[in-house]
Amino acid sequence: MGKIFCIMGKSASGKDTIYKVLLEKKELNLRPMVSYTTRPIREGEQAGVEYFFSNEDELKNFTKDNKLIEVREYHTVHGVWKYFTVDDGRTQIEDKDYILIGTLESFLKLRQYYGKEVVVPIYIQVDDGLRLSRALARERQQEQPRYAELCRRYLADDEDFSSKKLMEAGVDHIFENHDFKENIGEVLDYIEKCQGE
Repeated sequence: MGKIFCIMGKSASGKDTIYKVLLEKKELNLRPMVSYTTRPIREGEQAGVEYFFSNEDELKNFTKDNKLIEVREYHTVHGVWKYFTVDDGRTQIEDKDYILIGTLESFLKLRQYYGKEVVVPIYIQVDDGLRLSRALARERQQEQPRYAELCRRYLADDEDFSSKKLMEAGVDHIFENHDFKENIGEVLDYIEKCQGE
């Protein structure tokens, strides 16, 4: 049976970069498990890489066909954005390992769907001040920066990834991203250990 490694962390914790580096590590043989979203594509993103960019009609069809694993709804300053995971036939968990970026909520739903022994949490943690400066730098690069949405996400993260919620979810491996090279090495070692079990 394969594994699904769920990379989690507050916004601007470095999880996107860690995800990309881990995918490039041929020795891990990880496949991307790409989620869906109804939010607009951001500058620099590619459909089918970061997300499958979808719409409400497609979400309704997945629900009707019993393919929806989980859905999250966010009331942003730009309207309602939905993120969801689908059993769309791309995941062959019987003999392959996957990696995705998720939230605590999506991790719990995936674990409920696929089983506790299959879905492995990897939580990335970074100092809040460093996260904020990274998020601001990233937002400034956008053609139309959305600072209000950045602030909403930043504040929501404290609630979504509280110590209490992490503990209740059984997330007991926390990787401090204070030194990227060291952090990626620790995550890589942990994944290899899990793959060997």
